[in-house]
Amino acid sequence: MTQELDVDSTIRQRIRALRQSRGWSLESLATKAKLSVSTLSRIETGSRRIALDQLVPIARALGTTLDVLVATAGEDVVIRPEPVDLPGMTIWKLTNEDAVNGVTVSKIRYDSATAPAPSEARIHQGKEWFTVLSGEVQLKLGERTYHVVAGQAAQFDTLTPHVIWAVNGVAEILSIMDHEGRRAHHGDRPS
Repeated sequence: MTQELDVDSTIRQRIRALRQSRGWSLESLATKAKLSVSTLSRIETGSRRIALDQLVPIARALGTTLDVLVATAGEDVVIRPEPVDLPGMTIWKLTNEDAVNGVTVSKIRYDSATAPAPSEARIHQGKEWFTVLSGEVQLKLGERTYHVVAGQAAQFDTLTPHVIWAVNGVAEILSIMDHEGRRAHHGDRPS
């Protein structure tokens, strides 16, 4: 019985943490999960027993899986990122969906031989921070271009048109994006 209560408590905490990391109110998640606000509130506070037919729409609305919601604390904490190859870059996502405050940490390798400086800057909601692990990159923010080398970092509001690319070969960065930045850069934008 104690183990069941621990799992139940973990699920409740994860639902609340994921909802809050996205900046969503109870009303917002309830609407997305097609549940009443009072039902969701009672689930989060422990006043109502959690049912599978409620967890599925909650997980779907949060953009996660049942596995993530019900994973026990003793599970593997090691992240084994799979590379995602895009033209001129490879991305390794280093955080899980339930990362602290909804941020995404990624290692990105840019290759100037396969992708010259992009011609089109992007703009979207969010904040981004990166540090150059090796090589050198150019960061174009609006009309200004910054040269960032290994050991240096940059942070910026992504409402400024921006683009990053490697110069003189291969460069690797460690990037941290908030929830909105992750949605834009990792292709899971709302339709």
